[in-house]
Amino acid sequence: MKVMLDLNVLLDVTQRREPFYAASASVLSRAVEGLDTACVASHVLTTLHYVVAKYAGQAGADTLVDWVLAHLEIVPQDRAQFVRARSLRFADFEDAALASAAEAAGCELIITRNMADFASSPVPAVTPEEFLLAG
Repeated sequence: MKVMLDLNVLLDVTQRREPFYAASASVLSRAVEGLDTACVASHVLTTLHYVVAKYAGQAGADTLVDWVLAHLEIVPQDRAQFVRARSLRFADFEDAALASAAEAAGCELIITRNMADFASSPVPAVTPEEFLLAG
């Protein structure tokens, strides 16, 4: 299955956020094992690097971005996707950009812990736990 990962799923693992770590790590493991194709929107990489560098340092952030580049599909974003994101009228533009990227990439689901933020998404959203139960 092709899925789009929200930033919070990646941060759950990199920051070992409990009680979310196990489910989010299992989602990533499925992608590494080739059971699913996990995507991230290109704009997520810069935010991920910034956040991780703040608590783990530059080297940790660089290592994480290299891991993402090696194991996950990066969905490029262009003007049309951002125009589409604006048309979605989400309260949070970052979430709209993620939904637009998921739609453009042909993802079947968005995996997130912020379900309410994706209530009107053109691509259905599920939590990591829901995804694992269905899979």
